[in-house]
Amino acid sequence: VQLVESGGGLVQSGGSLRLSCATSGFTFPVYYMAWVRQTPGKGPEWVAGIEADGRTTFYADSVKGRFTISRDNAKNTLYLQMNSLKSEDTAVYKCGWGRTVTSADGGGWGQGTQVTVSS
Repeated sequence: VQLVESGGGLVQSGGSLRLSCATSGFTFPVYYMAWVRQTPGKGPEWVAGIEADGRTTFYADSVKGRFTISRDNAKNTLYLQMNSLKSEDTAVYKCGWGRTVTSADGGGWGQGTQVTVSS
């Protein structure tokens, strides 16, 4: 199983970024997927999840209305569009799956991509 995140970087507060997660080694279209984020010294924080067919999505209250999770099952790729970024969104963002579609624990996660939001 491979999960490779990309698209992170440095952005000013109020800006946008689009993260991608290229996957291989498993049957992506049948799995729910999610994004979590992590800052130094803290456990992972669940951010957003999406069901296998892409029709149902879930968001943490902290990102609802600003972030959009989506997937392209033909390309085995997961996305996270992040708008109106805030300094508190600064973290390493990882894609994968937890015990449930809204869980940050268990499952498997990629190495992550750094997102830094300057105020």
